[in-house]
Amino acid sequence: HMVDINIIHAAVFLLMCRRLLEADKKSLKSVSSEGGHSGSRRSSNGSASPTSLHNGTDQSNDSNDKTWNLWGRIVNNWGDYQRKNGKQLKEMIRCGIPHHFRGLAWQHLCNSHSSPSKEKYSELLRQSSPSEKLIRRDIARTYPEQDFFKDKDGVGQEVLFNVIKAYSLVDREVGYCQGSAFIVGLLLMQMPEEDAFAVFEILMREYRLRELFKPSMAELGLCMFQLESLLQDHSPQLFNHFQAQGFHTSMFASPWFLTLFATTFQLQLATRVLDVFISEGMEIIFRLGLGLLLSSEKELMEMDMEAMLKHVTKDLPQFYDKEPDLLFQRAFVCVKYNSKKIKRITTRWEKEYMTMRSKEHEEQVEMRRLRTENRLLRQRLDEMESENGQLADKLIQDRVNRALEAEEKIIMGKELSIAKRQLGMQNSHPPGQLFISFVWILMDFMFYVGESQSTSYFICLIFQYEPLYSEAFVMQLQQQLVHTKLQEAEATSTIVDLQDKLCDLRERNRELEDNSNAAALQEELIAVKMREAESSMGMKELAHKLHQLEDNWQKHMSRMATSRRSNNTKHHKVAMQELQEEVLSSRFREAKMFTEVTEARHRIMELETSNQICMSKLHRAADDSSLLKERSRVAIDNEKILRQELNEATARLAHTESKNQEALMTLRLREAESSMEIAELKQRISSLQTK
Repeated sequence: HMVDINIIHAAVFLLMCRRLLEADKKSLKSVSSEGGHSGSRRSSNGSASPTSLHNGTDQSNDSNDKTWNLWGRIVNNWGDYQRKNGKQLKEMIRCGIPHHFRGLAWQHLCNSHSSPSKEKYSELLRQSSPSEKLIRRDIARTYPEQDFFKDKDGVGQEVLFNVIKAYSLVDREVGYCQGSAFIVGLLLMQMPEEDAFAVFEILMREYRLRELFKPSMAELGLCMFQLESLLQDHSPQLFNHFQAQGFHTSMFASPWFLTLFATTFQLQLATRVLDVFISEGMEIIFRLGLGLLLSSEKELMEMDMEAMLKHVTKDLPQFYDKEPDLLFQRAFVCVKYNSKKIKRITTRWEKEYMTMRSKEHEEQVEMRRLRTENRLLRQRLDEMESENGQLADKLIQDRVNRALEAEEKIIMGKELSIAKRQLGMQNSHPPGQLFISFVWILMDFMFYVGESQSTSYFICLIFQYEPLYSEAFVMQLQQQLVHTKLQEAEATSTIVDLQDKLCDLRERNRELEDNSNAAALQEELIAVKMREAESSMGMKELAHKLHQLEDNWQKHMSRMATSRRSNNTKHHKVAMQELQEEVLSSRFREAKMFTEVTEARHRIMELETSNQICMSKLHRAADDSSLLKERSRVAIDNEKILRQELNEATARLAHTESKNQEALMTLRLREAESSMEIAELKQRISSLQTK
């Protein structure tokens, strides 16, 4: 530690000697120039003399010597002087640190002598960073007017690359961001690269610069909000004018915070800004920014947005590059900076920022929910379309089956009528013909009624009547018995099929919810009741006819009771009676089957009605789904259009910013060239004057 102090003392002593030699050379040049032009100056101002000029030069040299001696003592005894004369040191830093002491003063202000970053620096340089290509691309655009960074692949660009690369490896979250190269460049022009890396690492960590360079840029948004709030407090008229013109602070103030005015002012003023920033923190950026705006309040109130942007980014920096003391005076005199108020502003911004982030999160969640619902609706629509197709196929198949059954029924009816006519022609015995007619009427009645009591009653009547029949009639009854059994089997299979269809329709009816309108339900109910009324009327008419037939049958039985003959054998009667019982039982079973078929058809008719209702519901659901599809498509198209517009606006903004940066760099290059030409001309003039 003692060796480091001795080295610092020696360096300070050498710097002081160099400064004194430069001051002596300047004084000699000024005296010689004054002597060469003494005649012209005497003609314009008779009081001027070489003696007075020499006295003025001596006074300036004395003040410079005092300043250098004072800063030399401060740097040698930094800790003691800072504890004893902290306020005086702050004021001296505001006035500017001498160039030769600036690097040491910055290290003392940051307390980077004891930083462990220096030890890690050489090890970091041996590693590779994922941001090396970006760093190489940007360092050529960092201070191109300075000789130290001008040459491609020169020493300046190489050390700048090393420091930025090393920090990108230390802070993986931030990595490399544009703008940080200008701050590193200022440091490298004042100190070696190891010291510059240590100071830059402290600035990023302890001065919260890394928060500005994070990917979210939340800290930069906070700084913009704080600057707008301070501007509103200092000049509400100017703030309202900015709002009316759409002139937001983010359009011009972002480089102030990201580069600490390094891209706004020239190098001399930018280093003074960094002096005060290292001493006092981010407060100086707010003060200088407000000082710039408030100093031209009247001019800005009369300008539009484009003129204000040009005035703030070009005219004001050019003016204050020539008057840096005036800028710092206005920053510390005209601007009121209250740390408590800044904390309140920060708290308010954090609440608004959290509200905005929560709102954005809710919008994102809602968007994801809508997309999920849209996807589910599409899936449901596809399922409903497939189910609709299946139902349509089943409905068509059912209609085809019903048409086939109706055709078979018609054919069976025709065959039955033909069989009745043939039976009537073959059987000439009146009681047998009357018996067959009665049996078929009974079958028709059972087909419509299906009542067990009436069936048992007519069976008793039939067995009371015991006429004689021929063998041909018996054979005919046997054939009819076989045919009836076949019809019974077909009817059984038909009933099974209809029951299966009935189960399918019931299952589909359970799956489909009835959301039909009340009017449609009333219409369907009226239609069903009309069909029931028609069927009940037909039943009544059939019952009336059956009652008449029963009366006629009683009369016939009373007439035929007297004409019974008893010459047939008992065996023939028993056989005939068995055949009659078997035929009647077959007829009754057939009648029951027809009754079940009728009930199944009635149920099918009801299910068809409910199926129509479900089909109307499906149509409405399909319409709603198509409407939702259309709305979703329109929303997606609008979202694509908005995204395209946003991308175009972002591209235009980036193009405009790049153009502005290029124009600024070109202007600075021209200014540097002009300043160099002016310096060369001054040297020529001074050399000519000495000759």
